[in-house]
Amino acid sequence: VNRGLFILLILVALYVLLNKTRSQMAKFSELKKDEIEAGVEDKPDRDVPVLICASEERIGASMATINSVFSNTQANVFFYIVTLRDAIRNIREYIDNTKLRKIKYRILEFNPMVLKGKVNPDSSRPELLHPLNFVRFYLPLLDIENHERIVYLDDDVIVQGDIQELYHIKLKAGHAAAFASDCDLPQTHEMVRSVGMQTTYMGFLDYRKEAVRELGINPSECTFNPGVFVADVAEWKKQEITKQLEIWMTRNFREKLYSSAVAGGVASPAMLIVFHNRYTTIDPLWHVRHLGWSPDAQYPESVLQEAQLLHWNGNFKPWEYPCVHLERWEKWFIPDPTGRFSPIRP
Repeated sequence: VNRGLFILLILVALYVLLNKTRSQMAKFSELKKDEIEAGVEDKPDRDVPVLICASEERIGASMATINSVFSNTQANVFFYIVTLRDAIRNIREYIDNTKLRKIKYRILEFNPMVLKGKVNPDSSRPELLHPLNFVRFYLPLLDIENHERIVYLDDDVIVQGDIQELYHIKLKAGHAAAFASDCDLPQTHEMVRSVGMQTTYMGFLDYRKEAVRELGINPSECTFNPGVFVADVAEWKKQEITKQLEIWMTRNFREKLYSSAVAGGVASPAMLIVFHNRYTTIDPLWHVRHLGWSPDAQYPESVLQEAQLLHWNGNFKPWEYPCVHLERWEKWFIPDPTGRFSPIRP
């Protein structure tokens, strides 16, 4: 009898432990598989995986990005489209009723509860507080385990080159990701200065705080932009990048370590800290950015033609008005078949 009770106690303990583990996984896993488009292989190892977020209010922007990637490559691209529950149906309708029905994709739902207690609701740019802005932190928890690496793209991006070139970048040993340095493209420096864009750590971190000074990062050191990057998923897991990012999110929530300057940012500062001196550099033509920082400052046509990727980071998006270089964006925009999304035009 005693032996039987002992075994029963062990089984109960194991059951409790299993439920606790499942609960933790549910807490930290912010995504779940929604559905796979018919005909997609279970192990798309030969595909180029691209991850993009699609919020309900900006679905048309995400579809333009997807169309630009799909139209400019011969590679088999597999799109992971991350969204909140309220947009899943709209995304599926947008894809199924346009030329995008030919793409291979999977819709993943993000659980914003994973951000509870980690994000301050007082950004100077409220749109940056959208839960999908933090999806990039949780790559190993997404349903992308069949891929060794993945390309992450913001939804205000247009790809003019072949995405294979970016995907196959050689990452340096021990690097979990590749970003574009904010100091790499001389042709863009004049625009950056003219619109007052911050490209140093001073614009993102509050150096009045001791915790920031203890990092030993020179405030005038160049930053990088995390709106476009290539990630080595295995290395990301090995280095526990997600855990590190969450630590800095939580610290900022409690101590307000991020700068309130114009660059500010919400997701960027944590990535700038965690990846400081620990990332491979992307060819600057694969991330020509700052197109959304002014409705007046424009790049020379020669820069736009050379650019493999254009990024309208900033307030002035190409689906709104005013904006610059909107013709470069409209070339890839596909009208919403449901009529929910429409660009704002004069």
